[in-house]
Amino acid sequence: MAYQFLPIPLLLTTTLLCFLHSHLTHSLVSNSFLLPLSHTYPSTNSSLHHLIKSSTVRSTIRHGSRNGAPRQPPLSVPLSSGSDYTLSLSVGPVSSPTTISLFMDTGSDIVWFPCSPFECILCEGKLDANSNVTILPPPTDSRLVSCASPACSTAHSSLPSSDLCAAAKCPLDAIETASCSSHACPPLYYAYGDGSLLAHLRHGRLSLASSKPDSLSISNFTFACAHSTLAEPVGVAGFGRGPLSLPAQLSALSPSLSSRFSYCLVSHSFRADRLLHPSPLILGRSPEPSTNNPSESAFVYTSLLKNSKHPYFYTVALEAISVGPIKIPARPDLASVDHAGNGGMVVDSGTTFTMLPEETFSRVSTEFAHHMSSAGFNRAEEAEAKTGLKPCYYFNSDRSSNRLVPSLAFHFKSNATVELPRRNYFMGFKSEGKRVGCLMLMNVGGETDETDSGPAGTLGNFQQQGFEVVYDLEAGRVGFARRRCTALWDSIARG
Repeated sequence: MAYQFLPIPLLLTTTLLCFLHSHLTHSLVSNSFLLPLSHTYPSTNSSLHHLIKSSTVRSTIRHGSRNGAPRQPPLSVPLSSGSDYTLSLSVGPVSSPTTISLFMDTGSDIVWFPCSPFECILCEGKLDANSNVTILPPPTDSRLVSCASPACSTAHSSLPSSDLCAAAKCPLDAIETASCSSHACPPLYYAYGDGSLLAHLRHGRLSLASSKPDSLSISNFTFACAHSTLAEPVGVAGFGRGPLSLPAQLSALSPSLSSRFSYCLVSHSFRADRLLHPSPLILGRSPEPSTNNPSESAFVYTSLLKNSKHPYFYTVALEAISVGPIKIPARPDLASVDHAGNGGMVVDSGTTFTMLPEETFSRVSTEFAHHMSSAGFNRAEEAEAKTGLKPCYYFNSDRSSNRLVPSLAFHFKSNATVELPRRNYFMGFKSEGKRVGCLMLMNVGGETDETDSGPAGTLGNFQQQGFEVVYDLEAGRVGFARRRCTALWDSIARG
């Protein structure tokens, strides 16, 4: 999830597209394009406790990372292996492209990947034998972005060209006459929740391959080539609302590709054996308005909130959460964004667990605990200590036990109610040889005070499993519909 503190001029998108000379190597059928998302998993030596615990820690960092630097935004990084989704693409000349895998992230708006020479400090434990990280030289068909380019000022939080050219050590006469186009954009520095990144901005070819023998290709795509990182060895495909995000730059091929996209995350419960199919990522498709399948639902839509300070976030208004028959009002800042850009709930593909402010989480977890205790379940405090989740209970995942778990639903603005399947908020697993289950929501960890900024809550990808989530920028809304994601993949792949 990216945090930038200066607004991006709206006219920049138009300017940017003027120099995006692109070509299309695929016939866009119905203006849509299907791509596979892979869920990353570490080696089999990693325990379920370790996977959940690392995801709770990184979810907390991702939501709550702050940086006091006046110009550089604190960016929270995609999660480590086992908690996130990757997208494959290729870069470099047509004659010798290189395929790379990047984290797909709706919480940031730039595409970057490691480039040699590459150094990753404190990366021990970040990679394992199953990791697929490609470190390549800067693509031979790419070139450095000029400090006078709109893309450079966009990546640097819209700093004036004169400041950027001075940082790039342009001669004074070149700065005064605005003729510093031969000087490269200065290195980008991003601060992370638990790491950082130094990169150069470049223009070059990027291609996306569909499940079919089709591809999309842009010859003048803007990306960041990272040569030095702290604790972050894997790159990011930013799907946020900024003009340098991957969908925004695809608008050079077809406006529909940037105005609407959706994904459907295959349910996994942290088990690799459940991920026999990829999760479909669909660019440009208009979702079906209804379904006749009883296990699926029609789309419900909630409007995107305006946020001039963080315009790249997909921010929605959470009004209440139901636990069983009890509807609990959400804290007011979850349903609105103030003049400083704070508040609302961000829909984020790169955070694992949904994060709620302490007051709201406390009321939800207390009501949930009341239902579970009344049903006769005993607390499993050892599992809480090992996973970072609470409350947890000793729980046998049989049909009769499942019926006793209270239902849970999110109520968003515009009467958009999203009822979660039980596995999305109460997952059963083995702990110390016993079956337990935990509430899979998280406490932000304290009340927001006047020094905090950013979203009040985050809707994580674990709670999004088994839903097609559509980001409809043309209509200014986000939609949710229950789907069998493997069946959705098969139906679209068959055409």
